[in-house]
Amino acid sequence: MAFSGFTQHDFDTFHIEGLEGRMEAIRERIQPKFKAISDELLQELSVQAGEELFLHIAQHARRTVNAPVDTWMAFAGNKRGYKQHPHFQIGLFDDHVFIWLALIYELPNKPNIASAFLRQLSEFTTLPPEMVLSFDHMKKEHVTLQELGEQGLIQALERFRDVKKVEFLIGRTIAANDAELLQGDRFLELAKHTFQQLLPLYRIAKL
Repeated sequence: MAFSGFTQHDFDTFHIEGLEGRMEAIRERIQPKFKAISDELLQELSVQAGEELFLHIAQHARRTVNAPVDTWMAFAGNKRGYKQHPHFQIGLFDDHVFIWLALIYELPNKPNIASAFLRQLSEFTTLPPEMVLSFDHMKKEHVTLQELGEQGLIQALERFRDVKKVEFLIGRTIAANDAELLQGDRFLELAKHTFQQLLPLYRIAKL
């Protein structure tokens, strides 16, 4: 199927009560769209990254009681998993879509990546100031590069380096009511452009 965009129906998935019902809706409404996005983006992104990337769609398999408050897909350079590797993410909460370069707490070399970022802060100055950062992939809260400022960025990277549970995700978010940006072709172009802008950071994280 071609990717047609995200709609309010997709975001309403996260208002369905109960694990079973919400997971069924995630599988029926959202996961086919993730596959369609991958069909459009994965090959080109692999070429740009200089390595084969693989699609991973979150299955939320460990959940037995609480329904997921978000869901996502990941592109990673490892076929078997993504959590222990720098990876790209696209996913949804009930009120926004996120497009991330994601470095989460399972990374075994988090301190080395953080230190490399701190040595190459100039890579962040080339990014649009409206790009956003999150420090916990389970929470909605995020802050723009502009709001954070250079000192805030340094402090965030130091916490990412020193505190095991702190994560570092950077990219864009799109509000659920921004219908124009969530349209199929428009969204794909924005996601592609965002990943291109984040590739220098991805390459640093892969060293």
